[in-house]
Amino acid sequence: MSIEALIENYGLLAIFLGAAFEGETAAFLGGVIAHRELLSYWSASLAAVAGSFAGDQFWFFAGRYAGQWAPVRRLMERPALARATRLLEKYQTGFILAFRFLVGLRTISPIVIGTTRIATGKFVVLNAVAALVWGQLFTALGYLFGHAIQQTLGHLPLHRHLLIAVAAAAVVAAAALLFRMKPSGRHQ
Repeated sequence: MSIEALIENYGLLAIFLGAAFEGETAAFLGGVIAHRELLSYWSASLAAVAGSFAGDQFWFFAGRYAGQWAPVRRLMERPALARATRLLEKYQTGFILAFRFLVGLRTISPIVIGTTRIATGKFVVLNAVAALVWGQLFTALGYLFGHAIQQTLGHLPLHRHLLIAVAAAAVVAAAALLFRMKPSGRHQ
């Protein structure tokens, strides 16, 4: 089976699962694949939106009802917990809308939110809005990146196009991680 056939048959599922558990790279690659016309842009972006929403709902409910589950306990021991808790206490609605855009807080945040008294309905609505914005943004960035690569390098074989996209996503992720680890000069 060719890579094109795999993408056409399982691409939406891969984008959904990737957006649920990994995030930006899956949505970004969905946009690149949509640019290559193996999937429609709207189906790729909606798979990213749905995956992001479902993943964060899963972790929210894990925080709310499964605090003793080993993966939840391990996540709750991470240093990011204190940062997520501080931001949530200070900017409740804004934090719920923004956590998926904050490096290092994507998975821990819905768990932390689930451990609070924030109403489930409020989280569902805000999570849906944020997932919609997030999914559209990262899929669009992938689509535009796919177009830029084609304009710059011509029509590449699909595997090369995807490798360049994965490499670009890795560079951006590494830069974000380095930025996050850089001392800010503030004293706490």
